[in-house]
Amino acid sequence: MTSSGTRISGLGVYHPGNLVKNDELAVLAGLDPDWIRNGTGIESRYHAGPADDIVAMAIAAGGQALAAAKVAPDEVDLVILTTSSRRQLMPAAAPQIATGLGIPAAGAFDLGAVCAGFTYALSMASNAVAVGQARNVLITSSERLSDLIGPEIREPFVIFGDGAGAAVVSASDEWGIGPVSWGSDGSRAAAIVTEAQDGNIDRITMQGQAVYRWATGKMPAAAKRACELAGVGLDEIAWFVPHQANLRIVDALARQLGFAEDRVARDVIDTGNTSSATIPLALHRLYENPAVQSGDLALLIGYGAGLSHAAQVVRL
Repeated sequence: MTSSGTRISGLGVYHPGNLVKNDELAVLAGLDPDWIRNGTGIESRYHAGPADDIVAMAIAAGGQALAAAKVAPDEVDLVILTTSSRRQLMPAAAPQIATGLGIPAAGAFDLGAVCAGFTYALSMASNAVAVGQARNVLITSSERLSDLIGPEIREPFVIFGDGAGAAVVSASDEWGIGPVSWGSDGSRAAAIVTEAQDGNIDRITMQGQAVYRWATGKMPAAAKRACELAGVGLDEIAWFVPHQANLRIVDALARQLGFAEDRVARDVIDTGNTSSATIPLALHRLYENPAVQSGDLALLIGYGAGLSHAAQVVRL
């Protein structure tokens, strides 16, 4: 069994065609658009259309990531899907994604760590490549949260959006994905849940203030621990890419960790909270930033329902 460095070798994204701005949601929910903007920092989000199911969006993002990585489908040995919004529990969707991309006979499974799903999957993919169990691993994070929200529950209705992000993890001569810092607190499981409402329709319900206090109270230590495990100081981190829960939490964490605003991913403004897809979507946008230099270090941290979190340092 061998051991090597790993890196993110390619990224892909998929945004549904329906861009929904605050004005539209405000009418449906009986709200002032400024209340949405001031309370969440979000100005728009995407909602999926009939053809935009979890598998189709993951295939679109995954194909883009493979092309960016210059990795052929037959060079992928493992496919991981992270999602919190697929309503069909069985069978798992990852095998369908692999088949849809022409990946032959790869291992494939779904991972349900909700908003921390991508960072959990990134650790598992990196470990699989590092010990030689896979040449390349495709992670797809695909969410259709619009199925789980409605104007009758205002906070989730204005926060969540749809979309997919993907990443290819490959071997590298140097480390490009640091060790994971992760944890959970099941005593707070009721903070974010899906519950059947009138008419037996599943809806996301949230204890927003409780989530805010937990995230801003606990995540800075988890982020610092990820830096320690990677052997780098916070002052060496060029970019901060937290889960895009809402802009208030993103900016609060950035202040606590000492990151300037122009060094923080704030993708949530335009895409809303897409649960496990937020980090790969934000990373893809970050790569388009001309200020990013090859070799820059980025600190990722996913956190949310469960409650669960995971963080690691990656080299861009």
